[in-house]
Amino acid sequence: MSRHKLVKAMDLDDELDDYDGAHYNDELDVANEQHLRQGVINVRAVLGPSVNVGDKDIEDSLWHYYYDEEKTHQTSVKPKTPAKQNQTSSNGNSKGSSSSLSYRMDSPCEKKLSAADFFADAPWLSVPIERRGEILIEPLYPRGGLLGGSPTPGVPKTSKLAALAAARKKKANEKQNTSGAQSANTSVSLLSKLSNKPPNPETSGAANGLTSSKSEIAASAQAQTPPKASQLRKYPIRRRESLDAESSGRGVPGTSATKIDNTSDPVPQAQPPSVPTAKPSTFALTVLGTSQDPQLLLAESFESLAFALPPPSQTNAKTNPFAGPSPDDVVTKAQSSSKGATAAKNPTTLAKDNKATKDLSDSVSDMTFDEGPKPKSKNLDVLAEFEKTKAKRAANFVVIGHVDAGKSTLMGRLLYDLKVVDQRTVDKYRKEAEKIGKSSFALAWVLDQGTEERNRGVTIDIAMNKFETSNTNFTILDAPGHRDFIPNMIAGASQADFAVLVVDASIGNFESGLKGQTKEHALLVRSMGVQRMIVAINKLDSVQWSKDRFDEIQQQLSAFLTTAGFQSKNMAFVPCSGLTGDNIAKRAEAPQAQWYTGPILIEQLEASDPSQRALDKPLRMTISDVFRGGVQNPLSISGRLESGNLQVGDRILAMPANETAVIRSIEIDSEPADWAVAGQNAILHLTEIEAKYLRAGDVICPPSAPIKNATSVTVKVLAFDHITPMHVEVHRGRLHVPGKITRLVAVLDKATGAAVGKKKPRLVQPGAVARIVLEMETAVPLEAPGRVILRAGGDTLAAGLLEQDEVLWS
Repeated sequence: MSRHKLVKAMDLDDELDDYDGAHYNDELDVANEQHLRQGVINVRAVLGPSVNVGDKDIEDSLWHYYYDEEKTHQTSVKPKTPAKQNQTSSNGNSKGSSSSLSYRMDSPCEKKLSAADFFADAPWLSVPIERRGEILIEPLYPRGGLLGGSPTPGVPKTSKLAALAAARKKKANEKQNTSGAQSANTSVSLLSKLSNKPPNPETSGAANGLTSSKSEIAASAQAQTPPKASQLRKYPIRRRESLDAESSGRGVPGTSATKIDNTSDPVPQAQPPSVPTAKPSTFALTVLGTSQDPQLLLAESFESLAFALPPPSQTNAKTNPFAGPSPDDVVTKAQSSSKGATAAKNPTTLAKDNKATKDLSDSVSDMTFDEGPKPKSKNLDVLAEFEKTKAKRAANFVVIGHVDAGKSTLMGRLLYDLKVVDQRTVDKYRKEAEKIGKSSFALAWVLDQGTEERNRGVTIDIAMNKFETSNTNFTILDAPGHRDFIPNMIAGASQADFAVLVVDASIGNFESGLKGQTKEHALLVRSMGVQRMIVAINKLDSVQWSKDRFDEIQQQLSAFLTTAGFQSKNMAFVPCSGLTGDNIAKRAEAPQAQWYTGPILIEQLEASDPSQRALDKPLRMTISDVFRGGVQNPLSISGRLESGNLQVGDRILAMPANETAVIRSIEIDSEPADWAVAGQNAILHLTEIEAKYLRAGDVICPPSAPIKNATSVTVKVLAFDHITPMHVEVHRGRLHVPGKITRLVAVLDKATGAAVGKKKPRLVQPGAVARIVLEMETAVPLEAPGRVILRAGGDTLAAGLLEQDEVLWS
């Protein structure tokens, strides 16, 4: 048990009961007993027989007061004072412990006990006077001036510096007193100048008769009645110059001859006429105190000049300050009279000025800011121009696959081997990747330019890059593989002519990818209309270019892709390694890879034909991005032309905003162009439209053949999961809006398209084809045979074609 717990559990009463006072010396020695006995005898003799006090009480008192017989005598004859009685020890001797005193109880208590009476018997308060001492501490240095002392008693020693400071202070005081007198003269003269009438000769004479003699001030102070002791000020008052006898009429009455003692001059003096003076303010009364005669108090306190009010004859007769017009009224009246005079003098000029002002206001209201010369259309025959150019064909392909399959690294190696990216750039990326511990991601950073993408090591948005061969201009659309970024992958797949599926040949990674995004990506691109698929079996060098592993992966993927809708003639398999560059732009030189003699990746890309261009159809272009193209091009959009053509100066319509714009200029592959056709990725610099009417996913079309905004459509879908009437997200390229499956019309046969089973099914099984009715919360630009993807909760539910739509124009 801890110590504090023992103390807490201790029973104090038991401990005190067990205490026997063993450490006190209860036995008295012979000398003390004899001294005590003799003290009892002496006290008893002084008390006499009239005092009824026991010997034991006298012994206790002597023991308590250390054998002080006088104190014991006073205590014994003292009236009864209640006190606690302490219990004696068990052996009956209480000399060593706290003694209990017994007092007389004959006389009642006549007065209350005070603190002085309570401590009256304390020994340390009864020290004789002759034994009391006074402690005095002499100062180390005598009090004096700055040098700490003076040889002359009572006169402090002063240094030269202190004497110089005192002289300067005295000179400054004298100068200030002189300036005070001058200010008094100036103030009186100013009062005379401010009066309406000419100054009074007597008043001016009084003002000129001011004196600054200090002797007269002192004489006036002595002649006055001395103030009482209670009215004397603690601090000295700075004396100011006062008026002489001639100007006393304008001063404070306290300075007049009536206040001078008559004993010194028995001849009565003539009293000057009384002039009204200003009463003391509240602040003055607070500082100086109140008095029966405030004016006398001011005169006695300040002993200086008090400026008198002007005579009644000189006061302003208008006592009400609001009787006359205000300054603003005076100014307004003067301005109006000036305008009236001007109009009366020259009415023709005033009419001309009014007309000019009106014309100016009209011209400002009609003012428009011209953004520059409007672009003029060259009225080109775009189709004829396109046939004349005989340019290389253009193809877009999307790179898909499971996360960490090596898609970005594979495309980075392809660009590096084709000299699109130089060695210096790759070395720079490699050094930056080594700093964060990802040296193998150097080639992937050729496409992954975002900071977040590089830090996380995954592709987030569609990365675009271009390269060309002898026959084709290719555009790479590197899609993210993570399942959280499937909407971005759909946006990239909607612009692709064919797809490159990258799979990881490592043991276990291929199997996990086939259950993940490998299967989902393949189904999505097929649903978006992609028909050709090139399968790049990547990282085959990790299994020593095993032909058996290649055949196993090819067999599984062929069966799955055939089920998804790809034909065998449109599928190709290429073993490669993105890290080393084998079988990408050059054949592998390793002896283990010599068994593959088929086309390498770049050859498979060349053999892929792009989709047929819809040049004869109306213009349709889905906006991929809205941005600022530069100082001269404040509003620009980018996207791929799905059909039709356009040229500089054409007026286009943006849906669903239903706002028109004019094409200022066009860029294709970062080069200015006069026109663009279907299949090309173009940048349009627009004018005559605001940015708030444009967003990613909107459709550009001609005003003559606009696309319709639909809120309800009928879709034929292929179900990837169970479908019921439910809320879904509708994706079409970059466009995605919330919607709802309101009705399941029928389940269709895959071969014939005829309805099978119930007319109104409640559920559509995965893998089945069904016709459904889809409603959107907002009107979106959709038309048949457009393709849409339906997703919910992060999973892809179905994909299909639009059959018909109910149009609601916005």
